[in-house]
Amino acid sequence: MHKLPPRALEYLNAIARYKTLRKAASRLNVDPSAVSRLLSQLEDNLQLPIWDRTNNRNPITPAGDELLQYYRKMCASEQATLSRLDDLLNLRTGEVRIAVAEGIISDLISSPLQSFLKKHKDIQLTVEMAGAQDAVNLLQEEHIDFALTYASVNHPKLHCHLETDHPLELIVPPGHELTEQTTPVTFASLADYPIALIDKSTGMGRLVTLAEEVNHLKLIPSLRTNSVAALKSFVMSGLGITFMPRMTVSEEIKQGKIMVVPMENSLFPQAKVRVLSVEGRELTLAAQALLNHLSDTMTFLAHR
Repeated sequence: MHKLPPRALEYLNAIARYKTLRKAASRLNVDPSAVSRLLSQLEDNLQLPIWDRTNNRNPITPAGDELLQYYRKMCASEQATLSRLDDLLNLRTGEVRIAVAEGIISDLISSPLQSFLKKHKDIQLTVEMAGAQDAVNLLQEEHIDFALTYASVNHPKLHCHLETDHPLELIVPPGHELTEQTTPVTFASLADYPIALIDKSTGMGRLVTLAEEVNHLKLIPSLRTNSVAALKSFVMSGLGITFMPRMTVSEEIKQGKIMVVPMENSLFPQAKVRVLSVEGRELTLAAQALLNHLSDTMTFLAHR
């Protein structure tokens, strides 16, 4: 039985993330020839190729994927164990990495994050803004501890800690003619109005695409963007309409800058905010503490 050198697995993991030998070596601050040499030795020992030197898009082979799964589980287990040993008596230090959908991030930043960091001053927190698909990818590659996603698809390798209902709504500028309609607006009727749509890699974009397929209708947007802020500005400027969870625009609704119009749609009410992590991977004490804190303090995670 061959031993698996941790350093070689670290190098392979870097190549999986940065796609090329040169970029991986630069990130690791080592000579590219040293990376190549150690990985070649591992391939010789295993008698299997673990990465394709000519493929800059998906360089890892099936054998390499097996090694990476082992390495990432080993790192996660080691990190969790060290965290528990270090903070056995009292939660003091640690590092937490999370991904958050843009439509949720203002709720996170407003108060919950401030109160957590005030209580745990020595915990280092990294927050990445990511759409549903990007968040799932970050989890699968184990670059983050957990993710707060909107309308993400179910995934067999991910564990859902918590989910809350947040239907996708039709939002319009004040005084828009759709606000005068006495019955719920149909999806098909939206083709008559200027509309902004978000990128399909997001949960909102995925739901709109599904609605288009169900209704056999392709919406032609005046604006397509990957920015929730741009969607809000589009509507508040009176340029047209879009889709958004009510909670994301709650302040704008209170201020009379945006209105929600009821829709006749069976898909949009199913949208949920989910807290996801990798199935079978233990959260560190710091990550679990943050998750518990957010569950208690974030409006988006409050059961209604």
